[in-house]
Amino acid sequence: MTVEGTAQRKNARGSSKRTTAKKATPAKKASPAKTGTAGRAEQAEQDQLVQLLTPEGKRVEHPDYSIDLSPEELRGLYRDMVLTRQFDAEATTLQRQGELGLWASLLGQEAAQIGSGRALRDDDYVFPTYREHGVAWCRGVDPTNLLGMFRGVNHGGWDPNSNNFHLYTIVIGSQTLHATGYAMGVQKDGADSAVIAYFGDGASSQGDVAESFTFSAVYNAPVVFFCQNNQWAISEPTEKQTRVPLYQRARGFGFPGVRVDGNDVLACLAVTKAALERARTGQGPMLIEAFTYRMGAHTTSDDPTRYRADEERAAWEAKDPIQRLRVYLQSEGLVDEEFLASIEEESVALGKRVREAVRAMPDPDHMAIFENVYADGHALVDEERAQFAAYQASFADADAIAEGN
Repeated sequence: MTVEGTAQRKNARGSSKRTTAKKATPAKKASPAKTGTAGRAEQAEQDQLVQLLTPEGKRVEHPDYSIDLSPEELRGLYRDMVLTRQFDAEATTLQRQGELGLWASLLGQEAAQIGSGRALRDDDYVFPTYREHGVAWCRGVDPTNLLGMFRGVNHGGWDPNSNNFHLYTIVIGSQTLHATGYAMGVQKDGADSAVIAYFGDGASSQGDVAESFTFSAVYNAPVVFFCQNNQWAISEPTEKQTRVPLYQRARGFGFPGVRVDGNDVLACLAVTKAALERARTGQGPMLIEAFTYRMGAHTTSDDPTRYRADEERAAWEAKDPIQRLRVYLQSEGLVDEEFLASIEEESVALGKRVREAVRAMPDPDHMAIFENVYADGHALVDEERAQFAAYQASFADADAIAEGN
């Protein structure tokens, strides 16, 4: 399947130096006064954080990881992030207008997803959660297929084997087990490809993730665990889930972990390329913690203003992943106003295409929920179906009465 995300550019093919993360100082327990962004930001500075592009758009070097990209590849990363953000914003608006049942925004996490997504080879396999819209873009999945699932008219809409991108996983953390099992199969087949599993900081507290760490370590599976630590598991901050930085958990299972600036697309690309190459060459699993921030709500059913302060969001807005890359490109003379205007035009066109595609989709079948629950049917399901049908019919009766008046 060919979409805008792959038709006009190739995967970034920069070089990267492979190594393990340096030992970091264990995290101290956050005091109540330092919970939230201030405490987490201070702790991030104390720990090893791989960064190649500062929030101010300054290019810096790291002793263990490097990346060398052409101007075209750098512009491609910028384009990916801008268009992904536009698509995500359109989806949020469509949900507010009643066109989607739900939406999980990636706002603020574009660098983590585009950087890691562009590090993948075509034969690598991806196991996402339900928020990896940027990775889906990199793998050539049409954005309208994602929206069809959240509208309730398909179960994903794409063939996972066509893009090596598995269907979205709603159950928290279970995809890490799927990825580990798949990686063990890749290993037995003698292939040199790698597998990557995405999950969030909240999922890191799930038993499934711990089990996947155990199996991957014992069997030396070629899998990379990519944790997007966006600071909040819905309304639960990271410091209430762990006493140490998340990447250090890998050490207890016997494989390396590294923390990367999740708002730095260059660092995310470099670190993920190194981790994938490590897996392909038989060196086993690796955990990447992308230290980023969820700028929006957990999903459109969530209200983040109830549990976090506006000052926290403002602090992270200064680290915006798209703006820092744009500043760098402009300072190096790698983009001009004509290029930026063309990306804006493409963004507007993408938004229009997405809106038209969603509004042309059929309404979901409300009664389909009762199908395929039992192979031979069940009396209780039949009773529930009849009750729900009567409930739906009551709206039609009310409309008819209103029209008669």
